Amino acid sequence: MTDIPTHADDRVLRLRDVEAATGLSRSTIYALAQRGEFPAPRRLTPRASGWLASEVQRWLADRPPSITARRSA
Repeated sequence: MTDIPTHADDRVLRLRDVEAATGLSRSTIYALAQRGEFPAPRRLTPRASGWLASEVQRWLADRPPSITARRSA
């Protein structure tokens, strides 16, 4: 059996959860993933996919501060 690395927050997020966490639309999430600019979804079953929460959180942490956040500082 292969050892799979685990992270403290490696639950699987469905699209609705990823949209809520990032504020991005479905089409933007998939477009970014296709360009390699967002974590790719993991195939769960033939009809379901999800994202590892740790990968989405890492992507969010790597984003530059928003323009709005910089103005209020």
